Amino acid sequence: MKVNLIYQDEISQSLTDYLSKIYIPRKIKHFLRMRKAVLVNGENVPFHTEIKQGDKITINFEDSDYVKPNILLGNKNLVNVLYEDEYLIIVNKPIKMKTHPNEPTENNTLLNHLASYLEEKKQSPYVIHRLDMETSGCIMFAKNPIILPLLSRMLEKKEIKRTYIAIAIGKIKADELTINKPIGRDRQDKRKRRIDLKNGKKAITHIKKIKEYQDSTKIECKLETGRTHQIRVHLASINHPLKGDPLYQNKKENRLYLHAKEIQFIHPFTNNKIQIKTKSEF
Repeated sequence: MKVNLIYQDEISQSLTDYLSKIYIPRKIKHFLRMRKAVLVNGENVPFHTEIKQGDKITINFEDSDYVKPNILLGNKNLVNVLYEDEYLIIVNKPIKMKTHPNEPTENNTLLNHLASYLEEKKQSPYVIHRLDMETSGCIMFAKNPIILPLLSRMLEKKEIKRTYIAIAIGKIKADELTINKPIGRDRQDKRKRRIDLKNGKKAITHIKKIKEYQDSTKIECKLETGRTHQIRVHLASINHPLKGDPLYQNKKENRLYLHAKEIQFIHPFTNNKIQIKTKSEF
């Protein structure tokens, strides 16, 4: 696998420091140096060479450098691609579909279907973030293990912005509000999460009212953190649970009214702004 990168930083640094910065493991970096598998502007150079803005770095990986994930193949026709390049793919996840298997024998999750879609390209999907099975919308996967740690780090640093559309039960009075309540596991039900002021992890959700109905409110939610069930738990904590939520609201509906509307970030390899949107069904 060949990866072509353009060095973006204004400040020069050594080639070996740059490879560490993009999370190339020390062991693989050693193999690359021994194989003379890294070129700068088309030439093999020592790893202590200073690289500068605009330099083209070409890295030639071998299949043995990274272990290929073992994923059972699903149905490639169930993949709805919103954006794709040689490094990553963003798809529109339907409701009632799991993001990834919980058991090695499962083959009907989005990850399985993506594995089938990417097989003919000799690529594999890698999970960056997740959507609940009941949630629809934009979700991103890495297409190789080189970009995976970069995207994961960007997610941790809040450099990948995610926006959701939802319908909450009841009328939310404020036009905008922020819910800042830590979230932990529910000891009574392993499927659920709860507000845990003592031991919970930091969780912040920004909410903006879009439209008010007779007994519900359509809202936009932006996550500052990415806890499991974060929007669902936060809304339930202010007595406005999500419409159709099978865990945090008793009334049954045909779906959970939560949709991942948008993903926005700066591509770590091309430096291009990526902004992908998809419409909700409600």
